[in-house]
Amino acid sequence: MQEDFLHYVWQHKKMDIVHLKTSQYETLEIISVGQHNINSGPDFFNAQLKISEQLWAGNVEIHIKSSDWFIHNHEIDKAYDNVILHVVWEHDTEIFRKDNSIIPTLELKQYVDSHVFKNYNKLLSAKNKWINCEVDFAEVDTFILESWLERLYIERLERKSQTIEVLLQNSRNNWESVLFKMLAKNFGLKVNGDAFFSMANSIDYTIIRKLQINQTALEALFFGQAGLLDEDVQEAYFLELQKEYRFLKQKFQLDNTKVVPIQFFRLRPQNFPTLRLSQLATLYSLHSNLFSQIIETNSQKELYKLFHVATSSFWETHYSFGKKSKSLSKKITKPFIDLLLINTIIPIKFAYAKYQGKDINDILLELIQHIASEKNSIVTAFNNLKKVSYTALQSQALIQLKTEYCDQNKCLQCAIGNALIIK
Repeated sequence: MQEDFLHYVWQHKKMDIVHLKTSQYETLEIISVGQHNINSGPDFFNAQLKISEQLWAGNVEIHIKSSDWFIHNHEIDKAYDNVILHVVWEHDTEIFRKDNSIIPTLELKQYVDSHVFKNYNKLLSAKNKWINCEVDFAEVDTFILESWLERLYIERLERKSQTIEVLLQNSRNNWESVLFKMLAKNFGLKVNGDAFFSMANSIDYTIIRKLQINQTALEALFFGQAGLLDEDVQEAYFLELQKEYRFLKQKFQLDNTKVVPIQFFRLRPQNFPTLRLSQLATLYSLHSNLFSQIIETNSQKELYKLFHVATSSFWETHYSFGKKSKSLSKKITKPFIDLLLINTIIPIKFAYAKYQGKDINDILLELIQHIASEKNSIVTAFNNLKKVSYTALQSQALIQLKTEYCDQNKCLQCAIGNALIIK
């Protein structure tokens, strides 16, 4: 038994609320359960109750046993002076106010349906399972799943917006700078995300503004700050970039000592950091006000067009410096743009709308639902239990579900867990 379960039962009235009586056999009617408090102090604020025809307004405290009141030293804490009801699973002692009057107690075990308690125990006692509800996950109603996943996706956007807010504060409210850093991180993908992000953080965005008309200068800036121009390569383009970077480094007093080293290991050639940095340079050489264009564009087709850029001509015959390859135009692919939409474009549009006090959730939901589901271990595992992920909205929501609920045993805060407990 955990107090979280009792909080759940009280908050959602998962009990026989018609015949409630206190430990003193007084009739109890719940008008309002109050506001759940997740910080210190009583568990529910501003509850409204009717006890023996007397209206009460105040706080509710919840424990496994009544005697836990003393274990937690509430009798000497003024924060608990306004408790009007003590809700417990087992009533083993009376609790008195300072004026020696009894605090009414509700013993829940008399009023909770046995099947609810049984389902709760089954769910929370699951051992060696990927998720607690994996045996029963397929039984959950599709409507409940779809509604919950949509809520989880918005919750995930909220979490991502917090990261964006920190970047915005650090960049003195420069949205173009925030966008550049986020794009850089996602151009680096999982392997080089941190490296690309640290590279972006090492460059003041005003420098990029000054260099945007010169793609070679942008490549020199990105490659140099990423430490990719430190080798001894006797190749014309490499030497050109190296010379340009030396000039830029001196002119702008650049420092890359804190940039995370770039990795090539286990990457497919099309994802080599050399290509991704060149594509990023192309993108910024073509669009001087990229943030504004993104904010003004809600068409998936137009966003694809905006990001469908290629490397500079040198990389059409190279994947790395010093080694020539078959000539091939290396444009950003649709699946890669989808990743940018999922991880950068939609979150930054959400954060900017929130910053302006606007609600564009319907527009973003429409956009994300036209992107195919991601493929990763979490999505695959859920789909093996029940096919649930068809779009990127659902795949993002499943990541949020697994990391923020399943892994933390928050079944009582999960719509799926709720559905299984009361089934």
